[in-house]
Amino acid sequence: MLLPALEKLYGYSIKKERKKMENKRINGNDLIALGYKENHSLGVALKINSKRHGFTRVEMLEKFKSVLEDPTGYSEDAVFGILAHAILGQEAVDKSLITLNETPAEYTIYGGSEIETGAKAQMSVAMKLPVSVAGALMPDAHQGYGLPIGGVLATNNAVIPYGVGVDIGCRMALSIFDLSASFLEDNLMTLKDIILRNSKFGAGNGYLRHERVDHAVLDNELFTENSFLSALKDKAWTQLGSSGGGNHFVEFGIVEFGERDEVLNIDSGAYLGLLTHSGSRGMGATIAAHYTKLAKSLCKLPYQAENLAYLDLDTHEGQEYWLAMNLAGDYASACHEVIHEKITLALGAELLAKVENHHNFAWKETWNGQEVIVHRKGATPAAKGVMGIIPGSMATPGFLVRGKGESNAIQSASHGAGRLMSRTQAIKTLSSQDLHSMLKDKGIMLLGAGMDEAPMAYKDIHTVMASQKDLVDVVAKFSPKLVRMADDGSRED
Repeated sequence: MLLPALEKLYGYSIKKERKKMENKRINGNDLIALGYKENHSLGVALKINSKRHGFTRVEMLEKFKSVLEDPTGYSEDAVFGILAHAILGQEAVDKSLITLNETPAEYTIYGGSEIETGAKAQMSVAMKLPVSVAGALMPDAHQGYGLPIGGVLATNNAVIPYGVGVDIGCRMALSIFDLSASFLEDNLMTLKDIILRNSKFGAGNGYLRHERVDHAVLDNELFTENSFLSALKDKAWTQLGSSGGGNHFVEFGIVEFGERDEVLNIDSGAYLGLLTHSGSRGMGATIAAHYTKLAKSLCKLPYQAENLAYLDLDTHEGQEYWLAMNLAGDYASACHEVIHEKITLALGAELLAKVENHHNFAWKETWNGQEVIVHRKGATPAAKGVMGIIPGSMATPGFLVRGKGESNAIQSASHGAGRLMSRTQAIKTLSSQDLHSMLKDKGIMLLGAGMDEAPMAYKDIHTVMASQKDLVDVVAKFSPKLVRMADDGSRED
């Protein structure tokens, strides 16, 4: 009786494991083991595999091996033809690819135990670029496109559009008013009305013609000299003073100074503060897409580094992007200026101080005596004495900081807490009831936002700050109390 039972049990287990193995997805390592190189062909093969086309895992691997050995024989195949042509074309393309540096300089990692492997791998690839001089990974880092978010990269006379990011000039701005913390509690509904009337959210959204405001940034000569940018001017005007989607926000909160700050001329105490986070909207995203495509056409890099395509600043294309990037940064600053001026006017309060900083940008700086281009993709400038803002989440504190100018960090710090899970994972796994309970416990009113921006989707801001004590000094703490974000599920544009 025991033997048949065991045969039945183990037979079932073997069948189950075999079935599990058959359903296991083929990954890049499986294809590399067959002889595929880490280039465009590998990407094409993985795309084909995503559909499986009725083949078992074993059959699919056999097909991939056959195509690699005889691509000409599969050039007309309905499924594998595109892979065959990629392999045949890659043989010619490989000879023209820019060679990566196999012995790159080391880079410093802050808070490494909290950073995912993918972000570290991306940073390692970035350090292999022939133009790379130095790098650092901030404690809020996570995987992105090209350079990881939270990555800092110094290059020699070259700018990487994806090293800057899609939301060019994404920015933080904090206004501190001569109103005490109690003002917020006593006037919550008035402040809610002020935020709702003076801010607009959602990717692609903007103001109607009669609602638009003028700003000197729209008079920039680039809007007439560059036909590409000229076509973006009306969109820029429409969206001026708006905030987009994703993790962008406008919020009132309490700014607490533990001691008097002589530089800002603010005494210790708790003040009403206005904190905003947004970037260059649709204009910046369009500039990023255009020049990334241009960079990829001019700078042929191996497959694993192709999103790090760069533009030499001695070329026309490099100078054109540099000017467009700076215009997008000025525009992002103008958006914050409009929001803060509108709300300050509606509030009727005196402004004690205003602090702001970019965190998706590239700067010409001197590092170890050498002029370099410093890319901070989701990183805050933190040169000695430079002020910056590092937010937490909708329900956790942010910090007003002053940089220490740490050379190993390329004078940088984190730009926030950093994501702990993807937006999709957050939506699927997090509880709206838990979010509402957290907001209620902390006395926070939320206007808009989805579960993808829940505090639980982010790293612990206190852990992140502890990992960068050598990079910044904390000047004050900002606690959000009235938060507005996009409520249409849109991401940053």
